[in-house]
Order: sequence, then C-alpha cells, then structure tokens
Amino acid sequence: MRFQLLGPLSITDGSDVVVLRPAKPTTLLATLLLHANSVVAAGHLQRTLWGPAEQPATARSALQTCVLRLRRLFTRYGVTGAPVEAVPGGYRITAGPGTLDLLHFRERLRAAGDLADDPEKELYALKEALALWQGPVLANVRSDALHRDEVPRLTEERLRVVERACDLELALGRCGEALAELWSATRTHPGHERFREQLIEALYRTGRQAEALAEYRRIKAYLLEELGVDPSPGLQRLELAILRGDELGDTGGRRPPRPAAPAVSAGGPRHGAGPGGPLAPP
Repeated sequence: MRFQLLGPLSITDGSDVVVLRPAKPTTLLATLLLHANSVVAAGHLQRTLWGPAEQPATARSALQTCVLRLRRLFTRYGVTGAPVEAVPGGYRITAGPGTLDLLHFRERLRAAGDLADDPEKELYALKEALALWQGPVLANVRSDALHRDEVPRLTEERLRVVERACDLELALGRCGEALAELWSATRTHPGHERFREQLIEALYRTGRQAEALAEYRRIKAYLLEELGVDPSPGLQRLELAILRGDELGDTGGRRPPRPAAPAVSAGGPRHGAGPGGPLAPP
C-alpha cells in the first residue's frame, strides 16, 4: 500500500487507486502524512480539522473519534504498514519513500543533488521526481489551514525543481524539450520571472526570435500592470541580446546554479507544537 499526497489524497495498491472522499478522516490523514514520522500536536490537528473558530466543545474527544474513523478506513482498504500511533502530546504516522510519494519525491531530489557533476543523470532524477505529481495537491481535502499553510509550500517546492530541470535542459542544448514545460509553467504562474526568462531563451535559441520578443513584452506589461515594476536585469539583458542577435549558445559551458536542498529529514521536520514547524521549502 502507498499513500499519494502530490495530487488528490489517495491510497494505492499496485494499479488500484482509491481517491479518498472529502471528510474529517481524510483531512487528519493528510495532516499526519505531511509530517510523517514526526509527532503532530493534538492542538494543531484540532485546528487543522475544525479551524480556530469552529472547534467543538469536546475537541479532544472529537479528535479521538476521528482517529478511530481513520483506523477503520485503513482496515477497510487493507492498510497495515502505517499505523496511526497515539503518543504523548499528539499522534504520529510512520511512512517511508516506498509508502509515501512526498518522501519518494524528496529522496529523488537528494539523489539528484548527488549527481551534480553529471547533468544528464541529474536531469533524469529530477524528471523521475516530477513524475510523482498527479494533479492539484490535496484537491479532496477540506482544510483552510492546509491549503493556506502547506499547499503553497509544496507547490513552491515543485516549482523550484521544474526551474532546475529546465535550467539543465537549456544547458544541455535541449531547448525544444524545455518549451512544453515552460509554456505551461508561465501560463500557470505568470509572475514567475525565471520561467519567463527560460521560455524567452528557449524560443530564441530554437529560431523563434519574434515569439521570444513578444514573450518579453508580455511579461514586461504584466509586471508593470500587476506590480508596478520593470523586468529583472536578467530579463532586460536577455532582450538586449536578442535584439542584437547575439549567439546565446549552450550557456557557454556554464553550469546552472542548483537550488538549495529541502531542509528536512527523510521523515520531514519535527512538528510537535503546530504551525511553528512547517515544511521547509528547498
């Protein structure tokens, strides 16, 4: 059995996938898995489940009932290797890279970091990691707290990996391969200047100068209208190089910088006191 957090919260067994219905046990499971192998404080679980203003009068008893319902759900689907443990101060669930996609994702990132001297292998490891994402994160989890505090951090974690993978593809001269990902990334995240810069570079290096300049004008207008700022110096230098017809080449043998690795252990950060211990983005 395997849990999937990087998309709708699901339980998988081989090719069989069960997408859990939106309910309190689903929210409880998501919260525990986000901090797998760490103790999650009972108070934090209560706030995640009911919010600060809607907790029942007997919140601790209601939490215990929710844990019982989650254990029954595990029994229904044959989940035996990831018990929900009651420990002093809260609850804990045990998982590893083989049973939780988030930990598998971070394991592949660590492996990619060890391959920094071999861009081909590093890129392959990053693409393996990105392939684990299966859609909008926690789309079936009803929790304002998780969608406010956790989902943006996970999304940012993914975006940094996409950015790194596109840097590698550009450095390897694979501009055409980078374009598909960059078209999607720039439309989904219009204010992300680095994606726009990568897209403009890929377009120019594949002979599409007019489209590259049009893309520059598009991000310039967006930044001015939405934020009241000019494009970054990097974007401005890239526009000037395109206008002059400079040869960008394959980054001149320059290795693209690597993002910092996530500051988490294989089991995630300690989370004993609630929101004070969030997942740390890379």
